Amino acid sequence: MTPVLRLCSPRLPRRLAAAAALTAVFALAGCSWLPFGKKETPAVACPAAAVLRPLANTAVFTKPDMAVVPTDVMFYGILSEIDAQCDVSAGTLHADLNVIIAAQRGPATQGNSVNLPYFIAVLSPDQTILTKKSFNVTVAIPQDAVRGGITDHIEEAIPLGGRSPGTLEIVAGFQQTPQVIDFYKHFRGR
Repeated sequence: MTPVLRLCSPRLPRRLAAAAALTAVFALAGCSWLPFGKKETPAVACPAAAVLRPLANTAVFTKPDMAVVPTDVMFYGILSEIDAQCDVSAGTLHADLNVIIAAQRGPATQGNSVNLPYFIAVLSPDQTILTKKSFNVTVAIPQDAVRGGITDHIEEAIPLGGRSPGTLEIVAGFQQTPQVIDFYKHFRGR
């Protein structure tokens, strides 16, 4: 009589089921929705960060403090984006801001760089200015290019005064002179 190999032992299905369950537990242990999975600290809600569109453009002229026309523009400035990453400690919001600023040559260009003053302000829910700081950046434009740009990195400490960071707003814009305001009233475009 030949021995018969028994593959269907009563213990084999239990062992396979236990091994499969143990494998599934280890595989799912990395999932964040499981109570025993890896826990991550929730990110701090940053205030909304935006560029004020009426103050996103500026111009630098050859004739300071005089009425100007488009042919008097040396450079145009474009404040295109602001990105914020935040952290809170001891009632203060610490914001790392990246502000993208570009410059474009105008018809009366003189030189290969331009200084562009801009500001960053923090607004309360009722649009009250809580803080406002001015910054200056120099944007270089390569000799053979029409435009140049930079990312200006700013680190700000904003006292919360009991407010939630999500209720505040961070805004950026160019500091406009009366000459620039008058120019944009008369000449739309850039």
